Amino acid sequence: MEPLTIVKFGGSALGIDGLKIPVIVNRIKELKKKNKIVCVFSAPLTHYDGKKLSMTDVAIRISKNYASLNPVDIDILKDVYLKISNKYLSNEFKQNFESDLDKFNKIVIISLKQVAENRRFVDVSRSRILAYSGEIVISCLMNYILKSNDVVSEYISINDWPIVTDDNFEAASFLLDESEKNLNSLVDKIKLNDVLCVGGFIGKTIDGLETTYERGGSDRSAADLGILLSSTYNVLIDFEKDNAVLSADPKIVSNNLHYIESLSYNEAKLAGMFGMKILDPVAIKDIDDNSLDIPIIITNLSDPNRFTKIKKYISVEESESQPKIKIVTGKKNCVIVRMESIAASHLVALLEKQRQYHDFIKLSPFRQDNREITRFLFLDGDYVRRHEKIFRSFYPKVEMVYDRGVVTLIGDSMWKVPKIVSEASSIVSKQDINILNIDAQEETSRILILVEDNSVEGLVKSIHSKGTIIT
Repeated sequence: MEPLTIVKFGGSALGIDGLKIPVIVNRIKELKKKNKIVCVFSAPLTHYDGKKLSMTDVAIRISKNYASLNPVDIDILKDVYLKISNKYLSNEFKQNFESDLDKFNKIVIISLKQVAENRRFVDVSRSRILAYSGEIVISCLMNYILKSNDVVSEYISINDWPIVTDDNFEAASFLLDESEKNLNSLVDKIKLNDVLCVGGFIGKTIDGLETTYERGGSDRSAADLGILLSSTYNVLIDFEKDNAVLSADPKIVSNNLHYIESLSYNEAKLAGMFGMKILDPVAIKDIDDNSLDIPIIITNLSDPNRFTKIKKYISVEESESQPKIKIVTGKKNCVIVRMESIAASHLVALLEKQRQYHDFIKLSPFRQDNREITRFLFLDGDYVRRHEKIFRSFYPKVEMVYDRGVVTLIGDSMWKVPKIVSEASSIVSKQDINILNIDAQEETSRILILVEDNSVEGLVKSIHSKGTIIT
């Protein structure tokens, strides 16, 4: 099959108000020399209310004001893109883009009026505001920018949207069978162009209504396009980032970071769950759920020769030449949830049925008053806060302990390291940090160390600095 690269550029890759777009254009020109590419774009970043925010966050803040009957100025939802177009578009394409931008902005204005009337920022109104002030706009604009740089490109309009989802508007799930009905149209556009531009994060229901994935959804868009096109092309998915994968978050650890050459799907999924901003772990889950093995790379945009390979399995030979423990990462704002085991099983069934991928881990149970109590570690404290009533409906005496953190050691071959759990525990004790729980299982390729929220960063630094653990 013909090779095809699906390349995802996030908001940080675009830079504040599109500052890094010339770098992206040059990178796309290099990539298209090898084969055709599909580019997936996240919403760009900008300054708003004195903070650096994505346009998605800006649109959310504005919309919540409208829902509270506090209509604020919305010019920024248009002005950011006009500013970018004035810098990077040739005169030939400016008028075309400004016409498209006006159409997008009218949809946003109508949707904001509906939000104000209903006093609710939900469902299709929410999806349309985010789509037409974010990913749809930037994919359209990037198409014109590429054309201005003599690249044969096109963008996908919502009428031809390739990703079909269910009608869970704020946390949609990909429907492969329905999406395949649009495959021929998508393939035709790829054949006619060197580059195809697609907005990430956005889906469309069977009857044509806009939906969104959860945050981080542009990664899922790239993965789902890979799934959809894997029957026609030899697909590679390339996530262009500020760096390839390192052995810890560089915002936490600054010394002796190691470049990670390769990760298995399992290792990458665990790292994403527990705090490393590699890629959305649900993107890998979507590929896994469809029984596919699509190669993924995480590329350093400023130095493309430095990249990390992610594949379903790491060979024995490759594994032997790599660190047994690859990554130490930390996650704050976690919650311990305790409830009777029977009730817990029903809760898990509901979460799986509704395909709610707010990550949680089932810890070892204990007995209390002749009842078995199940303990969960939820990795998103805000999610638990929003849904406390649902938890209590399953078990009125449920206990929720907030402000917990988890430090995680990750590596499929860590079981080969002698006394790894005791050594990690010793490092923690020397830091005078109270261990709330250690959970280590060979088959899950990770060690979890539960601590208080404010201990996470210090513990990550301490464990990472121990050369006998991370080598």
